[in-house]
Amino acid sequence: MSSGTSGTPSKHIPITTDFIRSHRRGSLRLFAALPNYEVPKSLYSKGMMLLGGSTELENKGGYYVGDLSGITASKIPFWFRHFYKPGMKIASEKDWENRIQKIAENAPKWDIGVIGGIPSWIQLLMENIIEYHQVETIHDIWPNLELYVSGGILFEPYRKGFDKLCKKPLKVMDTYLASEGFVSIQKSLHAKGMSLLLKGGIFFEFIPFNSDNFDENGKIIGQPKVFTVDNVSLGIDYALLLSTNAGAWRYQVGDTIRFVDLEKKQIVITGRTQHFLSICGEHLSVANMTDAITKVSQELNITIPEFTVSGIEYENFFAHKWYLASDDHVDKTVLREVLDKALKILNDDYKTERTAVLKEIIVEVIPTNLFYKWHAKEGKMGGQNKFPRVMKKDKFQAWETFVRNNFS
Repeated sequence: MSSGTSGTPSKHIPITTDFIRSHRRGSLRLFAALPNYEVPKSLYSKGMMLLGGSTELENKGGYYVGDLSGITASKIPFWFRHFYKPGMKIASEKDWENRIQKIAENAPKWDIGVIGGIPSWIQLLMENIIEYHQVETIHDIWPNLELYVSGGILFEPYRKGFDKLCKKPLKVMDTYLASEGFVSIQKSLHAKGMSLLLKGGIFFEFIPFNSDNFDENGKIIGQPKVFTVDNVSLGIDYALLLSTNAGAWRYQVGDTIRFVDLEKKQIVITGRTQHFLSICGEHLSVANMTDAITKVSQELNITIPEFTVSGIEYENFFAHKWYLASDDHVDKTVLREVLDKALKILNDDYKTERTAVLKEIIVEVIPTNLFYKWHAKEGKMGGQNKFPRVMKKDKFQAWETFVRNNFS
């Protein structure tokens, strides 16, 4: 069961024995990259905390359903179980909050060297552990924690939040592990991007993500030209298609990627096919938004772990309305100016429209906890779920009603 990670419904995706084998090979390639991360040799004897879905699968009568992270965790090799934390018993806990509570209670029993999962949930886990044990940083509990294996979304907006929770910065390994398959890993600390896991049970295809090939809802138009890995180009956003040994066939994952190194087949994730903002021709990608939020965080020295935005009608023209999560004191007027300036630098179309029909950007700063409460309301608490960066009109109206009712 896919997580329906960014506000979309969950989907059933087949899992096969060959798929599980491919996933294990991908994990071994991840471990093989550890020497390129300048970590101490002692790290190889430490525990690895993996925060994902429950390993307790639901029996549907003839087949079982669960999150990919839970399925793979339930099938880890016997030799790895000694290192795997929080262990099979706690990992089988279906209630997310109970699982977090049990991890916090047991955290001092484990010597963790590596932690892995989606940044927002890992940050929440570390905050819970720190609060439960009344310590200053996560390194007061796990002094040997060296490496964070990130996945699902860009890590950079979370860096400041992570740094506040650590005595020393964590080294970060980026991965792209979708419900449909293990796509790529960052093979060294200073690599430009993540290397595609070729010969790993997935056949990759790429469609240029532009208005000729996709409509405003991210749906494919007509019969676009499809590229394979040997004839892609740098600097172009592509929608990703996967054919897998689990039975997916030319499956549109919904993510967009860009190649940053053709020889090494390195990519970065740039956004979602359904999550870009172009209410009046500004063509803002999730990558543009994330880069701008990172710029704001750095310039104002604040942490913004979550955000969402929507295009709205404004005085017979248009505006963007942003909701930013931050628990730091911030001047909204200054923040708005810095954000607007950063977006103008990053995107020429946005800059042009800001002098025309995109008359305003509106910024609201709310507590981070409201984003987690929305997850709970939507039934999407858990390690694989991600907050939608762009909301369509109906969803955004529901979100604004929720914020008004829970924040004053």
